[in-house]
Amino acid sequence: MKKKPPKFNSEAEERLFWQKNDSKDYIDWTDAEEVVFSRLKPTTKTISIRLPESMIEDLKLLANKRDVPYQSLLKIFLSERIDSELRQ
Repeated sequence: MKKKPPKFNSEAEERLFWQKNDSKDYIDWTDAEEVVFSRLKPTTKTISIRLPESMIEDLKLLANKRDVPYQSLLKIFLSERIDSELRQ
C-alpha cells in the first residue's frame, strides 16, 4: 500500500515536499504510460556563428528548394548529424 501525499497549502510547499521525497513511495508507476508533449517548444539559446558567405548562399538555395527558412534547415542538418554521431 502506497502512502498518501499530504494536502498542500501552496505550490511552493508541494514543490519542497517532492524535492525531499521520492514519488515511488506515493505513486504506483507500474501502469504509467509515456506521453509526448508535441506542442511544447524546447528552450532555445541564441548563438553567433561565422560561416563563409558562399556556404550561407548554398544553404539559402537548398532551403528555398525545400520551402523552409534557411536557419530552420541548418537546425535540421545539425540535428541529423548530431543524431548520427551519437549513434556511432
